[in-house]
Formats: sequence, C-alpha cells, structure tokens
Amino acid sequence: MSDIKGKYKKIIEDLEKNIKNPEELNYVKEKVMELTTMFMDIIDRLTILTDARIKDLEEKQEQINSKIDNVQSIVNEIEGDIYEDENSYEFEIVCPYCNYEFTTDIADEEKEEIKCPKCNNIIELDWNEEEYQCTGNCSQCQDSNVAEDNQEYKNEDEDM
Repeated sequence: MSDIKGKYKKIIEDLEKNIKNPEELNYVKEKVMELTTMFMDIIDRLTILTDARIKDLEEKQEQINSKIDNVQSIVNEIEGDIYEDENSYEFEIVCPYCNYEFTTDIADEEKEEIKCPKCNNIIELDWNEEEYQCTGNCSQCQDSNVAEDNQEYKNEDEDM
C-alpha cells in the first residue's frame, strides 16, 4: 500500500512541475482525485464481493468436511466389522486330559500350546495344514449325531 501512495505522490509532483497554470493544475488534480476515488470504490466493492464468496466457500467446505467425516466414520465401522478379528481365530478345543470342552480365540498361529482352563494341563496345538478330521467328540458332532439318531428313530417308527 505504501508503494501506491508513493506512486500517487510522484504523479501529483509531476503534474505540479509540468502544469504552470494554477487553475489547470487544480482541475487536473480534481480529476485525478475523482478517478482515484472511483477506482478505490471499485476495489472496495470487489473486496466485499470476494470476501462474501470466500466466506460462502468456507462454509460449504465445512459442510463437505463434516459429511466426509461422517462417511469416514461409517467406513471405519464397516472396516472394523469386516476385518475384526482378522488375525484371530476362534477354536473349540476338547482337553485330552479332562475332556473339558472350551472355546478360545487364538490370534497367533505360531502359538504351539494352550492351557486348559479346568485342569490347567498344557495342550499342544497342531497347526498342520492337513484337513482336520473330527473324532466325533466335539459338541457339533454330538449335536448332529443326536439329530441323526432322532431321525433314524423316527424312520423306524414310520416303518412300523
């Protein structure tokens, strides 16, 4: 701004040096002042309009940021639901020492043993990648065996 004031002052000094007639000098100074005032009004109006547009943009940006935050929190919840326990596996284990059946989460496949919560004996875990063949002692097999027995019993009743 001080640069503009310096240039303005230099223009007025040039006018005073080159215009010798005082009436003409005053007339030219008035016209320069009118032009300056007109330009300053235009600049003020542009500044007000620009400030209003910037304020509108900032408000819209805040709304957009709020919506993005909401979407991000929803995505985070969905990711949590999808990838929850990604590295954790729930296993049903029957203790070979006391036949206590329990469920446990095992997050580390490198874990080689687990402690039975009932008898406190150490149970070795077998992580070989061969397909597991159930011996029929787990609750799922027992439940399905009971269901099969019930179905066979019903079939026998129908035959009679």
